[in-house]
Amino acid sequence: MKIYFLSGLGADKSVFHFLDLSFCEPVFLDWIPALPGETLAAYAPRMRELIPDEHPYIVGISFGGMLAVEIAKRDTAIKAFIISSAKTKHELPAWIRACKYFPAYKWLPDGLMRFIASKCNWLFGAEQKASIKIFKQIIAESNVPFNTWAVNAVVHWDNETVPPNVFHIHGTLDLLLPYRCVTCNASVKHGKHLMVMDHAEEVDEVMREYFIA
Repeated sequence: MKIYFLSGLGADKSVFHFLDLSFCEPVFLDWIPALPGETLAAYAPRMRELIPDEHPYIVGISFGGMLAVEIAKRDTAIKAFIISSAKTKHELPAWIRACKYFPAYKWLPDGLMRFIASKCNWLFGAEQKASIKIFKQIIAESNVPFNTWAVNAVVHWDNETVPPNVFHIHGTLDLLLPYRCVTCNASVKHGKHLMVMDHAEEVDEVMREYFIA
């Protein structure tokens, strides 16, 4: 069974390193360059073209989960599993939606953006030494121009449709996308935004049940 993985904003396949994916053949998708002013709804079909399967299985975390939602909307035969993410604009916290009116992220130089992100571990919630190391590596190697586009696409995301073929797992202590803002199918007690690393076994168990059942 092939499962296609979409990482979070600025991240790569290393965020999935802690999962036991022995039950499937994982395929980790790389981001393609975004077009100027492109929306999530427009970007998602272009990412879909990277997946040759007619009705694929997809896992998306955070930003990747939002893209998985947009892909799943177009084909109800797709099975999508999203982690620490949102299904509609209404599941985004108010401070993220407010950024469309105060887009400071557009004006900050790359170095300052990396510095600020590196000091925000408390927001993302990496807790163990190994996950903190990966988090810092992700920040150091992130593509800031792409991230700026992605943040802009998220704050302007206007989706209001929850596809029935999307399964959502969320951590109860997620600070970036608070648990109180979302309606999910399964929760991880004490899980934070990067619970895919620090609570990998719990995420594993739910993901296997979803795809194998």
